[in-house]
Amino acid sequence: MSDELVVRHNPETVWPIPESFRSIYAHGVELRSKARLLFLSGQIGVAPDGSLATHFEAQCEVAMTNVETLLTAAAMKQADIVKLVFYLTRAADLPTLGEFRRKRWASPTPPAVTTLVVAALARPELLIEIDVTAASAH
Repeated sequence: MSDELVVRHNPETVWPIPESFRSIYAHGVELRSKARLLFLSGQIGVAPDGSLATHFEAQCEVAMTNVETLLTAAAMKQADIVKLVFYLTRAADLPTLGEFRRKRWASPTPPAVTTLVVAALARPELLIEIDVTAASAH
């Protein structure tokens, strides 16, 4: 989304964002004008054919692809994401999530992000769920 419509807030009076996270995280994202908003239901690693891989990497890839597909359906793109919430069931998968985010969703204008490790998701075999809010001026 255009920089004049969206402002990222990373003041020096809040903890410093590590260099490796600056392309995938902002402390705050402000919308300064009217915009189209898209709220996605939590996306999981279930493929269009209903299959679900057993390992985190494949579930994460499919969940991210599902997000990208829904953005496209709304005539939006990854750069329009203003807020991400990641739910993982295993803390050990956090480094892999960071790698995948840097590979697919790194941006000079990153979204606000929350990452939670939870006891379980809606189905016991789910390892990740991604909640997305996007905004576009079009």
